[in-house]
Amino acid sequence: MRNIHVDKITETVAISCWEACYYLPEDILNGFQEAAKTEESPLGKSILNQLIENAELAAVENRPYCHDTGLTVVFAEVGQDVHIEGGDFYEAVQNGIRKGYKEGYLRNSIVGDPLLRKNTNDNTPGVVHTKLVPGDKIKFTVLPKGGGSENMSAMKFLLPGEGVEGVKKFVIDTIEAAGGKACPPIVVGVGIGGSFDKVTEIAKEAILREVGSHHDEPHIAELEKELLDDINKTGIGPQGLGGSNTALWVSIETHGCHITALPVAVNIQCHAARKKSVVI
Repeated sequence: MRNIHVDKITETVAISCWEACYYLPEDILNGFQEAAKTEESPLGKSILNQLIENAELAAVENRPYCHDTGLTVVFAEVGQDVHIEGGDFYEAVQNGIRKGYKEGYLRNSIVGDPLLRKNTNDNTPGVVHTKLVPGDKIKFTVLPKGGGSENMSAMKFLLPGEGVEGVKKFVIDTIEAAGGKACPPIVVGVGIGGSFDKVTEIAKEAILREVGSHHDEPHIAELEKELLDDINKTGIGPQGLGGSNTALWVSIETHGCHITALPVAVNIQCHAARKKSVVI
C-alpha cells in the first residue's frame, strides 16, 4: 500500500491545467504540419501555418493556446494499492482546478447552475472520470474541453440493422452539421456500443488517443480510415473556410451493448486539442 496525500493531487492537477492550456501536444502539432503539406486550399494552408505559429508562440510565452480554456475534464486512473490521505480525493481534484486556473491566468468558463448562468469564477466544477486499476500510482489526464466543439457533439441510438453504414452516416451528418462551428481541423472521437452514458464516455476517451494511432481491431481501424477520408471529403476545411483537411484524425472506442441497440456518440475536439498526462 502506498500513501498519497491530497496536497500532491491538488498540485499535480493544478500544474497539468496550465501546462495543457499552454503547450499543444506533439501529436497535434505533427498533425498540423502534415495537414499543411497536403492542404489543397491556399487559404486552408495559410490557416494551418498560423495555427502552428500560434502554438509555438503560446509555448514560448507561456500563454494559453486558445482563449477558451475550456471545461476541465479529468481522467483519473487510481491504483488499487493507493491510499489517499489528508482529505477527499474529488475535492483535491477540484482544488487543483481552482489553483491551476488562478495561477495560470486561465479564463473561467463555468457556470454553477446551468439555468441561472452565474460564473463560479474558478472554473469548477470540473468533470472527473475515475477508474480503478492495478498498481500503486495515480495517472491524471487533464483535458480542457472547448465549448464550441463540445456543443457540436452528438449521440444517437441506431437500430442494430443499420450497422456500419448507419454509424458512418451518423458520424458524417454530425460533422457536416458542425461545419466551421467546431473550429476545424478537428479530432473526432467516436464511441460505439455500451449504454446511454457509456457510449458518450468512450467517445470522449477516444479523443485522447494520439493522432496516428489506430484501434487494435482491424475492422475498427479500417472504419477509422474510412471515416477520416469521408470527413475530409466534405470540404469543410480549416476553420470551416474550405479545404481538404477538416479532421486530423478519427479514433473509435467500442463496448459491448444490448442486442436491441446500437448506440453511437461523436465527441468532436477542436484544433485546440489539448491534453496533459502525469503519473504520481
